[in-house]
Order: sequence, then structure tokens, then C-alpha cells
Amino acid sequence: MFDIAFRNHYAEGVMDVVTLKPERKAQLDDYAQRHGQDVNDALDEALAAYLEWEQADYQDALEGIRRGYEDVKAGRTRPAAEFLAEMRRKYAIPG
Repeated sequence: MFDIAFRNHYAEGVMDVVTLKPERKAQLDDYAQRHGQDVNDALDEALAAYLEWEQADYQDALEGIRRGYEDVKAGRTRPAAEFLAEMRRKYAIPG
């Protein structure tokens, strides 16, 4: 395992330590080199991009659940057996 210390830009002088597996460290080093960044900036950029994607994915999932719930409340549903039979016919799935 490797430890990477990075500066918390919001509270100068405070250090956090992130422990990485060797293969992740190698990937991060490669990413940083390809993007012309130091490892700390590369890690911050990659983590920020992932967290932004994860938050959007989470919000999309919540919206899908909300729409589904509204459909159920409004009676816009059909029996599961009917849906499954249609999928078996459509995709030639043995029943």
C-alpha cells in the first residue's frame, strides 16, 4: 500500500492521507502523467469527476423511482405476467 498525502486547499496546513493499492497508485501515476498534472491534482480531478457523476446518477435513480411511484398511484401499470410474456415473445425467451 502507498500513502499519498495531499493538501486540503480549504484549510491550509491540514494534511489528509489516502491509502491506495499499488495498482491504483500506478493508474493514478499514469493518469497524472497523461494529463500533465502532479498526482495530487490528478487525484482531486478524478475524484471530483467521479463524485459529480455519482451524484447525477443518484438523482436520476431517485427521479426514476418517483416517476414509477407516480405511475403506480395513477394506475398506469400492467400485470407482471403480461409484461414477462411480452418479453419472452419479443426476445424468444423460452417460458
